[in-house]
Amino acid sequence: MSDDRLHRSLRATFLGMVVNTLLAVGKMAAGILGQSHALVADGVESLADLFSSVIVWRGMVIAAEPADDDHPYGHGKAEPLASAMVATLLLLAAVWIAAHSVREIFRPHAAPAPWTLAVLVLVVLVKETLFRFVLREGVSVESSAVQGDAWHHRSDAITSLFAGIGIAFALVGGPDYAAADDVAALLASGVIAWNGWRLLRGAFGELMDTAPDFALVAEIRGLAAGVPQVRGIEKCFIRKMGWHLYVDMHVEVDPQMSVEQAHRVAHTVKDTIRVRLPKVRDVLVHIEPTRSA
Repeated sequence: MSDDRLHRSLRATFLGMVVNTLLAVGKMAAGILGQSHALVADGVESLADLFSSVIVWRGMVIAAEPADDDHPYGHGKAEPLASAMVATLLLLAAVWIAAHSVREIFRPHAAPAPWTLAVLVLVVLVKETLFRFVLREGVSVESSAVQGDAWHHRSDAITSLFAGIGIAFALVGGPDYAAADDVAALLASGVIAWNGWRLLRGAFGELMDTAPDFALVAEIRGLAAGVPQVRGIEKCFIRKMGWHLYVDMHVEVDPQMSVEQAHRVAHTVKDTIRVRLPKVRDVLVHIEPTRSA
């Protein structure tokens, strides 16, 4: 499962890198030739997408490395770290686009060339398709880094959509609306900033070992409680390392039970959870005497 997960993650990432390289060059050239500041800003956003894909690629490769003496729990934290870096790039791209747009709004310039609108329609279709594919892969392999990369593609599609609307206004309204594409780029920067903040908050949550959904905790507690001779579950803590989960729990047993019997119960609890939930990498079981005794 781990090899397949890495393969699928890298396939989605490499596809994004190729597409973003072509789009970045194409949009910036079209923006310069067609006198569209929004299209140039859109091209810069695609460059940010390209750098984010490189970060995700390296993050996935590092996260897949096995545990060692320096990292006994593995390298899974490289994924949310990569996701946080991608989110930061989104925020920086939003700030750059906003600053560029505000500056250009107050400068007189000619309306964009009509053909730039066709370029943006094509870009939106390509990026939205890429977003859906990469997001589906990211959700399937439960990778925050790949999902963050997918939302970077969606932000690019949003930027292109807003730029297209702005160019359409500029073309229909004439010289008085020449700055409409800059206004559109400014609005798009707000959407990009929101997506960046949302991704950054999720990445920080994983880096800070935020507890998973209550349903998962309840499921793991239920599996442990169903093991014969287990009288109760006192504590259950779960943390995420990349795709894997690590569980620490306190299991209550008969206080008169021998150490050997308690040891077997602990192993049964661990094996039961890992068989039912393959993404659980390890379960640390601490035996406690039942409180009712």
